Amino acid sequence: MAITSLRDPWFISALCLCALLGVPIIAILWSFTEISVPLWTHLIDTNLSLYIGNSLLLALGVGLGSGILGVSLAWCVTQYEFWGRSWFQWALLLPLAMPAYIMAYTYTGLFDDLGWFDSRSLVGAIAFMSLVLYPYVFMLAKTAFSGQQQQYQEVAATLGITRSAYFIKIALPIARPAVLTGVALAMMEALADYGTVAFFGISTFTTGIFRTWFGMGEMQLASQLAGGLALFVLIVLGLEKHSRRNMRFYQTQDLPVNKHSSSTVQPANPLTIQSPLSYYLLSAYCFTVLLIAFIVPVTQLCVWAWGTVQTIDVAEYWTLLVNSFSLAFVSSILIVFIALCLSYAQRFSQTKSVGYLTQFASLGYAIPGTVLAIGILQPFGWLDEQVNYIWYEWFGEYIGLVFSGTFVALFFAYCVRFLSVAMHNTQTGLERIKPNIDDAVLTLGRGRMSLMRRIHFPLLRKSLLAASILVFVDVLKELPATLILRPFNFNTLAVKAFEYASDERLIAAALPSVTIVIIGIIPVIMLTRAMKQS
Repeated sequence: MAITSLRDPWFISALCLCALLGVPIIAILWSFTEISVPLWTHLIDTNLSLYIGNSLLLALGVGLGSGILGVSLAWCVTQYEFWGRSWFQWALLLPLAMPAYIMAYTYTGLFDDLGWFDSRSLVGAIAFMSLVLYPYVFMLAKTAFSGQQQQYQEVAATLGITRSAYFIKIALPIARPAVLTGVALAMMEALADYGTVAFFGISTFTTGIFRTWFGMGEMQLASQLAGGLALFVLIVLGLEKHSRRNMRFYQTQDLPVNKHSSSTVQPANPLTIQSPLSYYLLSAYCFTVLLIAFIVPVTQLCVWAWGTVQTIDVAEYWTLLVNSFSLAFVSSILIVFIALCLSYAQRFSQTKSVGYLTQFASLGYAIPGTVLAIGILQPFGWLDEQVNYIWYEWFGEYIGLVFSGTFVALFFAYCVRFLSVAMHNTQTGLERIKPNIDDAVLTLGRGRMSLMRRIHFPLLRKSLLAASILVFVDVLKELPATLILRPFNFNTLAVKAFEYASDERLIAAALPSVTIVIIGIIPVIMLTRAMKQS
C-alpha cells in the first residue's frame, strides 16, 4: 500500500502541498519544546486567567447571541408569511459584509457623538460581533427549516401540538446540526478577532499574543499562547462534531410518496398570519435587526466619509486601493490554483489517504490570523538566517529579508487561512461532474490535461469564479495576519482603518471602512443568488 502511494503522482503532490501548508501549525507546536517556567509563572500570576476568562465569555456570548438571532430570524422568514418576507430572506444576510471591527468603530463613534453610553466593554464586543456574525447561523438554519417537510407539521397538528411546541420538539432538533455548525463558525470568528477587542481594550488571547510579543519581546511565549488558542479553537470544532456524531436526518423531498402515486413530499409552506398586529410585528423585528446590524452603521460611515471628501488625500487613498486590490487579486488566483490542485488530487488519486490530507489542509480557516502569523514568522525567520549566511559566505554581503517581512510570508498566510473557502467551491463543482464523463474521455485516448481543459474547466467556470470572489473579499477584510506580516511601509484598507481607529480618528477611518463594506456586499449577493437557485 505504501509503495503504491509513493508511485501515485497525485498523492505525492497533495502530500507536498499539505506538508508545506502545515508548517505554521508544526512551528507553533514546536515552540512547546522549550518552556520558560519563570515567564509562564509571571503570566499565570498576572494576565493568563484574564485572557482565558474573557476569551471564553466572548466566544460563548457571541455563540449564544448569534444563535438566538439567527435561529429566530430563520424561523420567521421560513414559517410565516408577512410583509417584506421575500426581501428579508436575502437582506438579512447583508451584515456578512460588515467586519466586526468596523461595526465597533462606527457605533463607538456614534455613541460618543450622541453621548448615550460607552460601548467599550466585553458586553459591547459581544453585542457587535453577534450582530455581524448571526448570518452564519441564519443562512444554515434557514436552509434546514426550509427543507423540513409539510407532513411533519400536518402530523404534529393532528396530535394537538402547537406551533411553538413543534418548533422546540421537532423543528429545532432536526435543524440542530446546521445550527451548531453556524454557532461554531461564529465562535471561531469571535476567538480570531483582534480589531474589535484591541480597540475596546479587552484582554483576550489575541491581544495577549500581541502584548507578549511586541510588549515583552517574548516571541517564544507568544507562540505558546498562540498554540493554546489554536488548541482551544480545535476543541470547539471537535465538540461541535462530537455533539452531532450520531445524528442523521434524511429528506425525501421531490421523491414520490409511493410507487402508485405521482405526488411528491413538499417542503413546509409559510403560514399566513391572520392577526394584523403579529403580521407587522414580525416585519418590525426583522427590520430592527437589519437596521441595527447594517443600515445604521453603513449610513453613518457614508455620512462620515462624505464629510472627509474635501480633505482626503487622494494619492494615499488610491495607494491603499491598489495595495489592497493587488494583494487580494494575486492571493485569490494563487489560492484557487492550490485548491484546484488538491481537489483534482482527491478526484484522480487511487490513494484514499488523499482525502485526509485535503481535510488537514483545510484546517487553516479554523486557526486565527494572529496564530498563523506567528507560526509563519518563526520558520521563515530561520530560513532568512540560513539564506543570508550562505549568501555572505559566497558573495561577502547580506541579501536581507527574503521570506519573512516580505510578500512571500503574507501570501503564504493567506493561502493557509483561506484555502478552505476556495476548496469548498472547487470540490463542490467537481462533485457535480459525473466520473463516467472522465472515463469516456480517457477511453477515447485523451489525456487528463485535455479532459481538464476541454471538459472540466468550462463546467467549473462558475465555481472557480465564486471561489475567487469569496477569497478576494476575505483577503481584503483580513486584519491580524496583514498587520503582522505586511512589508514595511505597506498599508491596506483594513490596516489603515485600524490605525485611524486606534488613534481615535474614527471619522478618518470611515472612507477605508465603507470601501471594505461595499466590496464585501458582492459575495453576499452571489450567496443569495445561489441560495435562490438551489
